[in-house]
Amino acid sequence: MPTTLSRRGFVSAAATAASSSHILGANDRIRLGIIGSGNRGRYLMNQANTAGNIQWVAICDAYDEQINRAAKVAAAEIHRSSDYRRLLDRNDIDAVIIATWDNNHCEIATAACRAGKDLYIEKPMTLHPMEGHTIVRAARDHKRILQTGTQQRSYPHFIEAKEKFIDTGRIGRITMVRSIWNANGAYRNQAPPPGMETKPAGLDWEACQRNASKKFPWQPKRYFNHYVYWDYSTNAQMGGLFVHMVDVVHWYCKVEKPLAADCFGGISLPAEDRDTADNINAILEYPNQLFVTFEANVTDMIQRENADIVFMGTGGRLNIFRYGYKFFPAEAKGKEVITGATSPDLHVANWLDCIRTRRQAACDERAGHYSAMACHVCNIAYKEHRRVEWKKEWDIA
Repeated sequence: MPTTLSRRGFVSAAATAASSSHILGANDRIRLGIIGSGNRGRYLMNQANTAGNIQWVAICDAYDEQINRAAKVAAAEIHRSSDYRRLLDRNDIDAVIIATWDNNHCEIATAACRAGKDLYIEKPMTLHPMEGHTIVRAARDHKRILQTGTQQRSYPHFIEAKEKFIDTGRIGRITMVRSIWNANGAYRNQAPPPGMETKPAGLDWEACQRNASKKFPWQPKRYFNHYVYWDYSTNAQMGGLFVHMVDVVHWYCKVEKPLAADCFGGISLPAEDRDTADNINAILEYPNQLFVTFEANVTDMIQRENADIVFMGTGGRLNIFRYGYKFFPAEAKGKEVITGATSPDLHVANWLDCIRTRRQAACDERAGHYSAMACHVCNIAYKEHRRVEWKKEWDIA
């Protein structure tokens, strides 16, 4: 049976690798703010509550209904604002969670760094390729702890599988990684709730569209289903799904940038005004003849074999995702299967621990840049109908 680390055990083990530089003691409470308190933001708030030893100080969101819901999660008297700058100006906040739309990530992340706040920024870290340079420079210049929200790096069973099959070399040479995430209903072109034809009084639509390439008058579907628009997202299928999977590939295979990528897809469901794809197939080539594929669609809604990462090596095959893992050794010819159970999401806990110890987070700004870039090169290939080769200007030192 595989060994499964508990949440407490993982965080404790991580702390032993701490550097000698500390701002907070191991038992000091971290004072938090959140910018973007929708469904994902509230999930991250709950993760911080589970990790413990934190205090919620302020909430910022463009919609007062989201703030009210988040205040219940905070379960405390809390400062409320629709302007993130007011939150960052506060001296009683140590760190912030940024769970806004992709088009606001870069501006808010760099402002948070300048304000001296450590930050957890939801994936993908960037909406455009060169934004990664801006965020990386800000985090380094201001010595901030930055965690990107590709949380697989902090699941104990992902760490366990890496140690058992990748680090030991048991899987052999990995030549191909297949990633699949089909039937994700969150990214379908859905109708907004009824009664939203007129913009709610407590919703700042201009703040939502900040930094978007084009501004639109109030359209409820754009607010409630922003993933299906290029203006606000890095393509739902790529920046919402593939970024999780390619980040695991980068981590496991010790690669960062593809040599080239190609991508095909289209809109199969009634398009209306959406402009991101329902169906996507991408292939990326990495050094040493490593090929990574990704397929996703939202037209097949049968919830079966809908998400997986498959590492194909000369010594075996590893299937892994949030359900756990299965390893098929080549020498067993399919008769032996080594399994590992699912384990808790400890990504926020890892970030909080790193704030106290000042050590590098599990998925720092460099990793966040390159995982987002894998999505960007695929998006360029999809939009321009061509093979896209890596550009030197996308490198970070």
